[in-house]
Amino acid sequence: MTFIPLPAFNDNYIWVTQATSQQTIWAVDPGDAKVVIEYCQSQQLKLAGILVTHHHKDHTGGVAELTQRYQCPVYGPASLAPQVVTHPVQQGDEVSVADNTFLVLETPGHTLDHLCYFAEPQDSKPLLLCGDTLFRGGCGRLFEGTPAQMLSAMTKLRSLPADTLVFGTHEYTLANYRFAVAIDPNNTKLVEAIEEAESLREEGTPTLPSTIALEIETNPFMRFDRKEVVEGAAKLLKEDMALDAVNSFAQIRRAKDGF
Repeated sequence: MTFIPLPAFNDNYIWVTQATSQQTIWAVDPGDAKVVIEYCQSQQLKLAGILVTHHHKDHTGGVAELTQRYQCPVYGPASLAPQVVTHPVQQGDEVSVADNTFLVLETPGHTLDHLCYFAEPQDSKPLLLCGDTLFRGGCGRLFEGTPAQMLSAMTKLRSLPADTLVFGTHEYTLANYRFAVAIDPNNTKLVEAIEEAESLREEGTPTLPSTIALEIETNPFMRFDRKEVVEGAAKLLKEDMALDAVNSFAQIRRAKDGF
């Protein structure tokens, strides 16, 4: 199973599945209907379904037009039912997408209703559709949730298989890495990842998907329990270093917000 990124707005990716033998696809967080419709028309495809991770408009703005055009189901948080979501889902539910089963993971933090979708297809590496919870090198701002909630989400995602492909929905990688290297400058894996990401962007190629293994090695929000990362964040903030996991995570998040 593979996903294809359709660029939208300034830095969004609408991920769509590779076409099935029935010439159908699924779309994830289609904030812009036009992008998806034009892709379907150019490839002679039909939209079979939509997955939504959270309520922000750049992830849901195209849903109404797409469902009106294709009469397809929409899976997502209960907070969006019935206006946007036709099939509300929660932690532990399963969704069948293009002959693959995705497990629903609740990951509040960026928003209170945020969901991720995880699958282990037989024909590919594990897949994580993570919306704005996890980015390459970063995580979503805490618009509604608490540091404790986002810490829980990071811990949950960190436990997934190391080779899981991570499909975030924004091209924030280089900006995230500028912060990451500012607080974790001696991380050789991070330096290597920055060089790779810069090369990809110079070519106009997305830096996504990432992997859980890469995020554990380079993402400060996945490295909240590494002393050097927390020390770096505290130094940036001119604060004493936090001594517990929740406050360490909060300190890293505050440092990023003010960076």
